Amino acid sequence: MEIIFDELIDTYLATRVGTVKNFITQALSANLVNNINALYVGNKLLTAGTGNNQLVNHDKLVRSDKIYWLDRDHNNVYENDFFDLMDTFVTHLNSSCYAGITGYEFHYTLYEKGSFYKRHLDNFKQNGTRAFSMIIYLNAEVNGGALRIYQENGSQDISPNAGKSVFFKSTELEHEVLVTHLPRMSITGWLKIAN
Repeated sequence: MEIIFDELIDTYLATRVGTVKNFITQALSANLVNNINALYVGNKLLTAGTGNNQLVNHDKLVRSDKIYWLDRDHNNVYENDFFDLMDTFVTHLNSSCYAGITGYEFHYTLYEKGSFYKRHLDNFKQNGTRAFSMIIYLNAEVNGGALRIYQENGSQDISPNAGKSVFFKSTELEHEVLVTHLPRMSITGWLKIAN
């Protein structure tokens, strides 16, 4: 896994947006998709909002995805496999780059057909603990739903293919999710530093 971790870090250092294929295995990706589908059928996915727990805004003209927070307390074997992977990545990131990551938070994300998330920054004004944003895509099929990241010299679109991970600084790069034409599934989250 260190080769994959290093590729993610190296592409981030070169372009401010790290990307790597096969961050998670096809088997784990498929099992996480099954989890999302079961949550969807069970009506457990929540309408996503903007802001934090104290100031949340549910404006479907800005953001129309659904989410479910991951937690080791769920005792779901596949979520815990994902957390084990993230623990290994954070240890590698901290030891190779002195990143100072002290924790993380992740949720499942489902964009139903026609869903999107307008241009935004992953940073709370009242809380600067989010250091890096990470997305791990789970889709076997892709039609729309690209991640568009804005930099000074233009923008780049990243296709949400299964197993791919994207990694960038939460306070620096505005981004959006373009309209998806098929359900688009991912795990989205943030590596955090002490406040």
